[in-house]
Amino acid sequence: MRILFITSTRIGDAVLSTGVIDHLMRAHPDARFTIAVGRVAEGVFARMPALDRLIPIEKKKYGLHWLGLWRQVAFTRWDLVVDLRGSAIAWLLLARRRAVMRGGRRPGHRLLHIAQTLGISPAPRPVAWFGPEESAKAEALIPPGPPVLALGPTANWVRKVWPADRFLTLARLLTGPGGALEGARIAVLGGPGAQEHAMAEPVLHGLPGAIDLVGQLDLPEVAAVMSRCALFVGNDSGLMHLSAATGTPTVGLFGPTPASEYAPIGARALAVLAKGPPGNAPMGALSATRVAEEATALLARPAVEVAV
Repeated sequence: MRILFITSTRIGDAVLSTGVIDHLMRAHPDARFTIAVGRVAEGVFARMPALDRLIPIEKKKYGLHWLGLWRQVAFTRWDLVVDLRGSAIAWLLLARRRAVMRGGRRPGHRLLHIAQTLGISPAPRPVAWFGPEESAKAEALIPPGPPVLALGPTANWVRKVWPADRFLTLARLLTGPGGALEGARIAVLGGPGAQEHAMAEPVLHGLPGAIDLVGQLDLPEVAAVMSRCALFVGNDSGLMHLSAATGTPTVGLFGPTPASEYAPIGARALAVLAKGPPGNAPMGALSATRVAEEATALLARPAVEVAV
């Protein structure tokens, strides 16, 4: 069985699509997948079982990236084409079945919209794939010892970034005397590039003993590292979704983006919203004390299956 799966250019949306892929793999054990995805997010699928081919999509003027993709997939007869980008390409291919997600904003979580495209209910929880090499590297970076608090102080939009001093206060509340992770080590994660480093630098400066992993890992390595952490707290970002997909307790921080659409989904995951209009609140309106309280309560909760 041959399946073409066209997914997002963004890491977070790509991670959210892994649940339905995992569902399809379980339903069709003989299936082989071709994944078309934005280059920045291709690492989400690099260690995916049943992967036949990974096609990175690089946006071009006049929609020419779609023509380039069509040329690579047009001469295969597909059993199923899933298009989460809502393009016309699915209708221009030989396919026994097509599932095309309609575009535009609408109420409900993005995970639910993805699952509805294939008629799957409840929406399957995202997963994270990594292999033995990534596990070995993660163990070298985070050897056995005290638990690790992972912080994600970066995002792709400056308004989504929680103030650095709040991350520092949070780290003190959680890892200091009486904290839920008393004595824990701290790791700081972020993507590559100067902007990510600039966002993370004040947190790294304020936590001189932290493990600096900003821009140093590919996505399967990030997933392996996350899986070794006791807790992740970070801005609304691809790293937040990847952390939740590993099953690591995950706290996502939301202000100017809608948690109703993009809250982290995992066995133990929650969104903490800044005070103000949902989806339009300043990140500065979210206190470190409140985040610490929510994180502590999350750590006390058992892992549960999530229905969206």
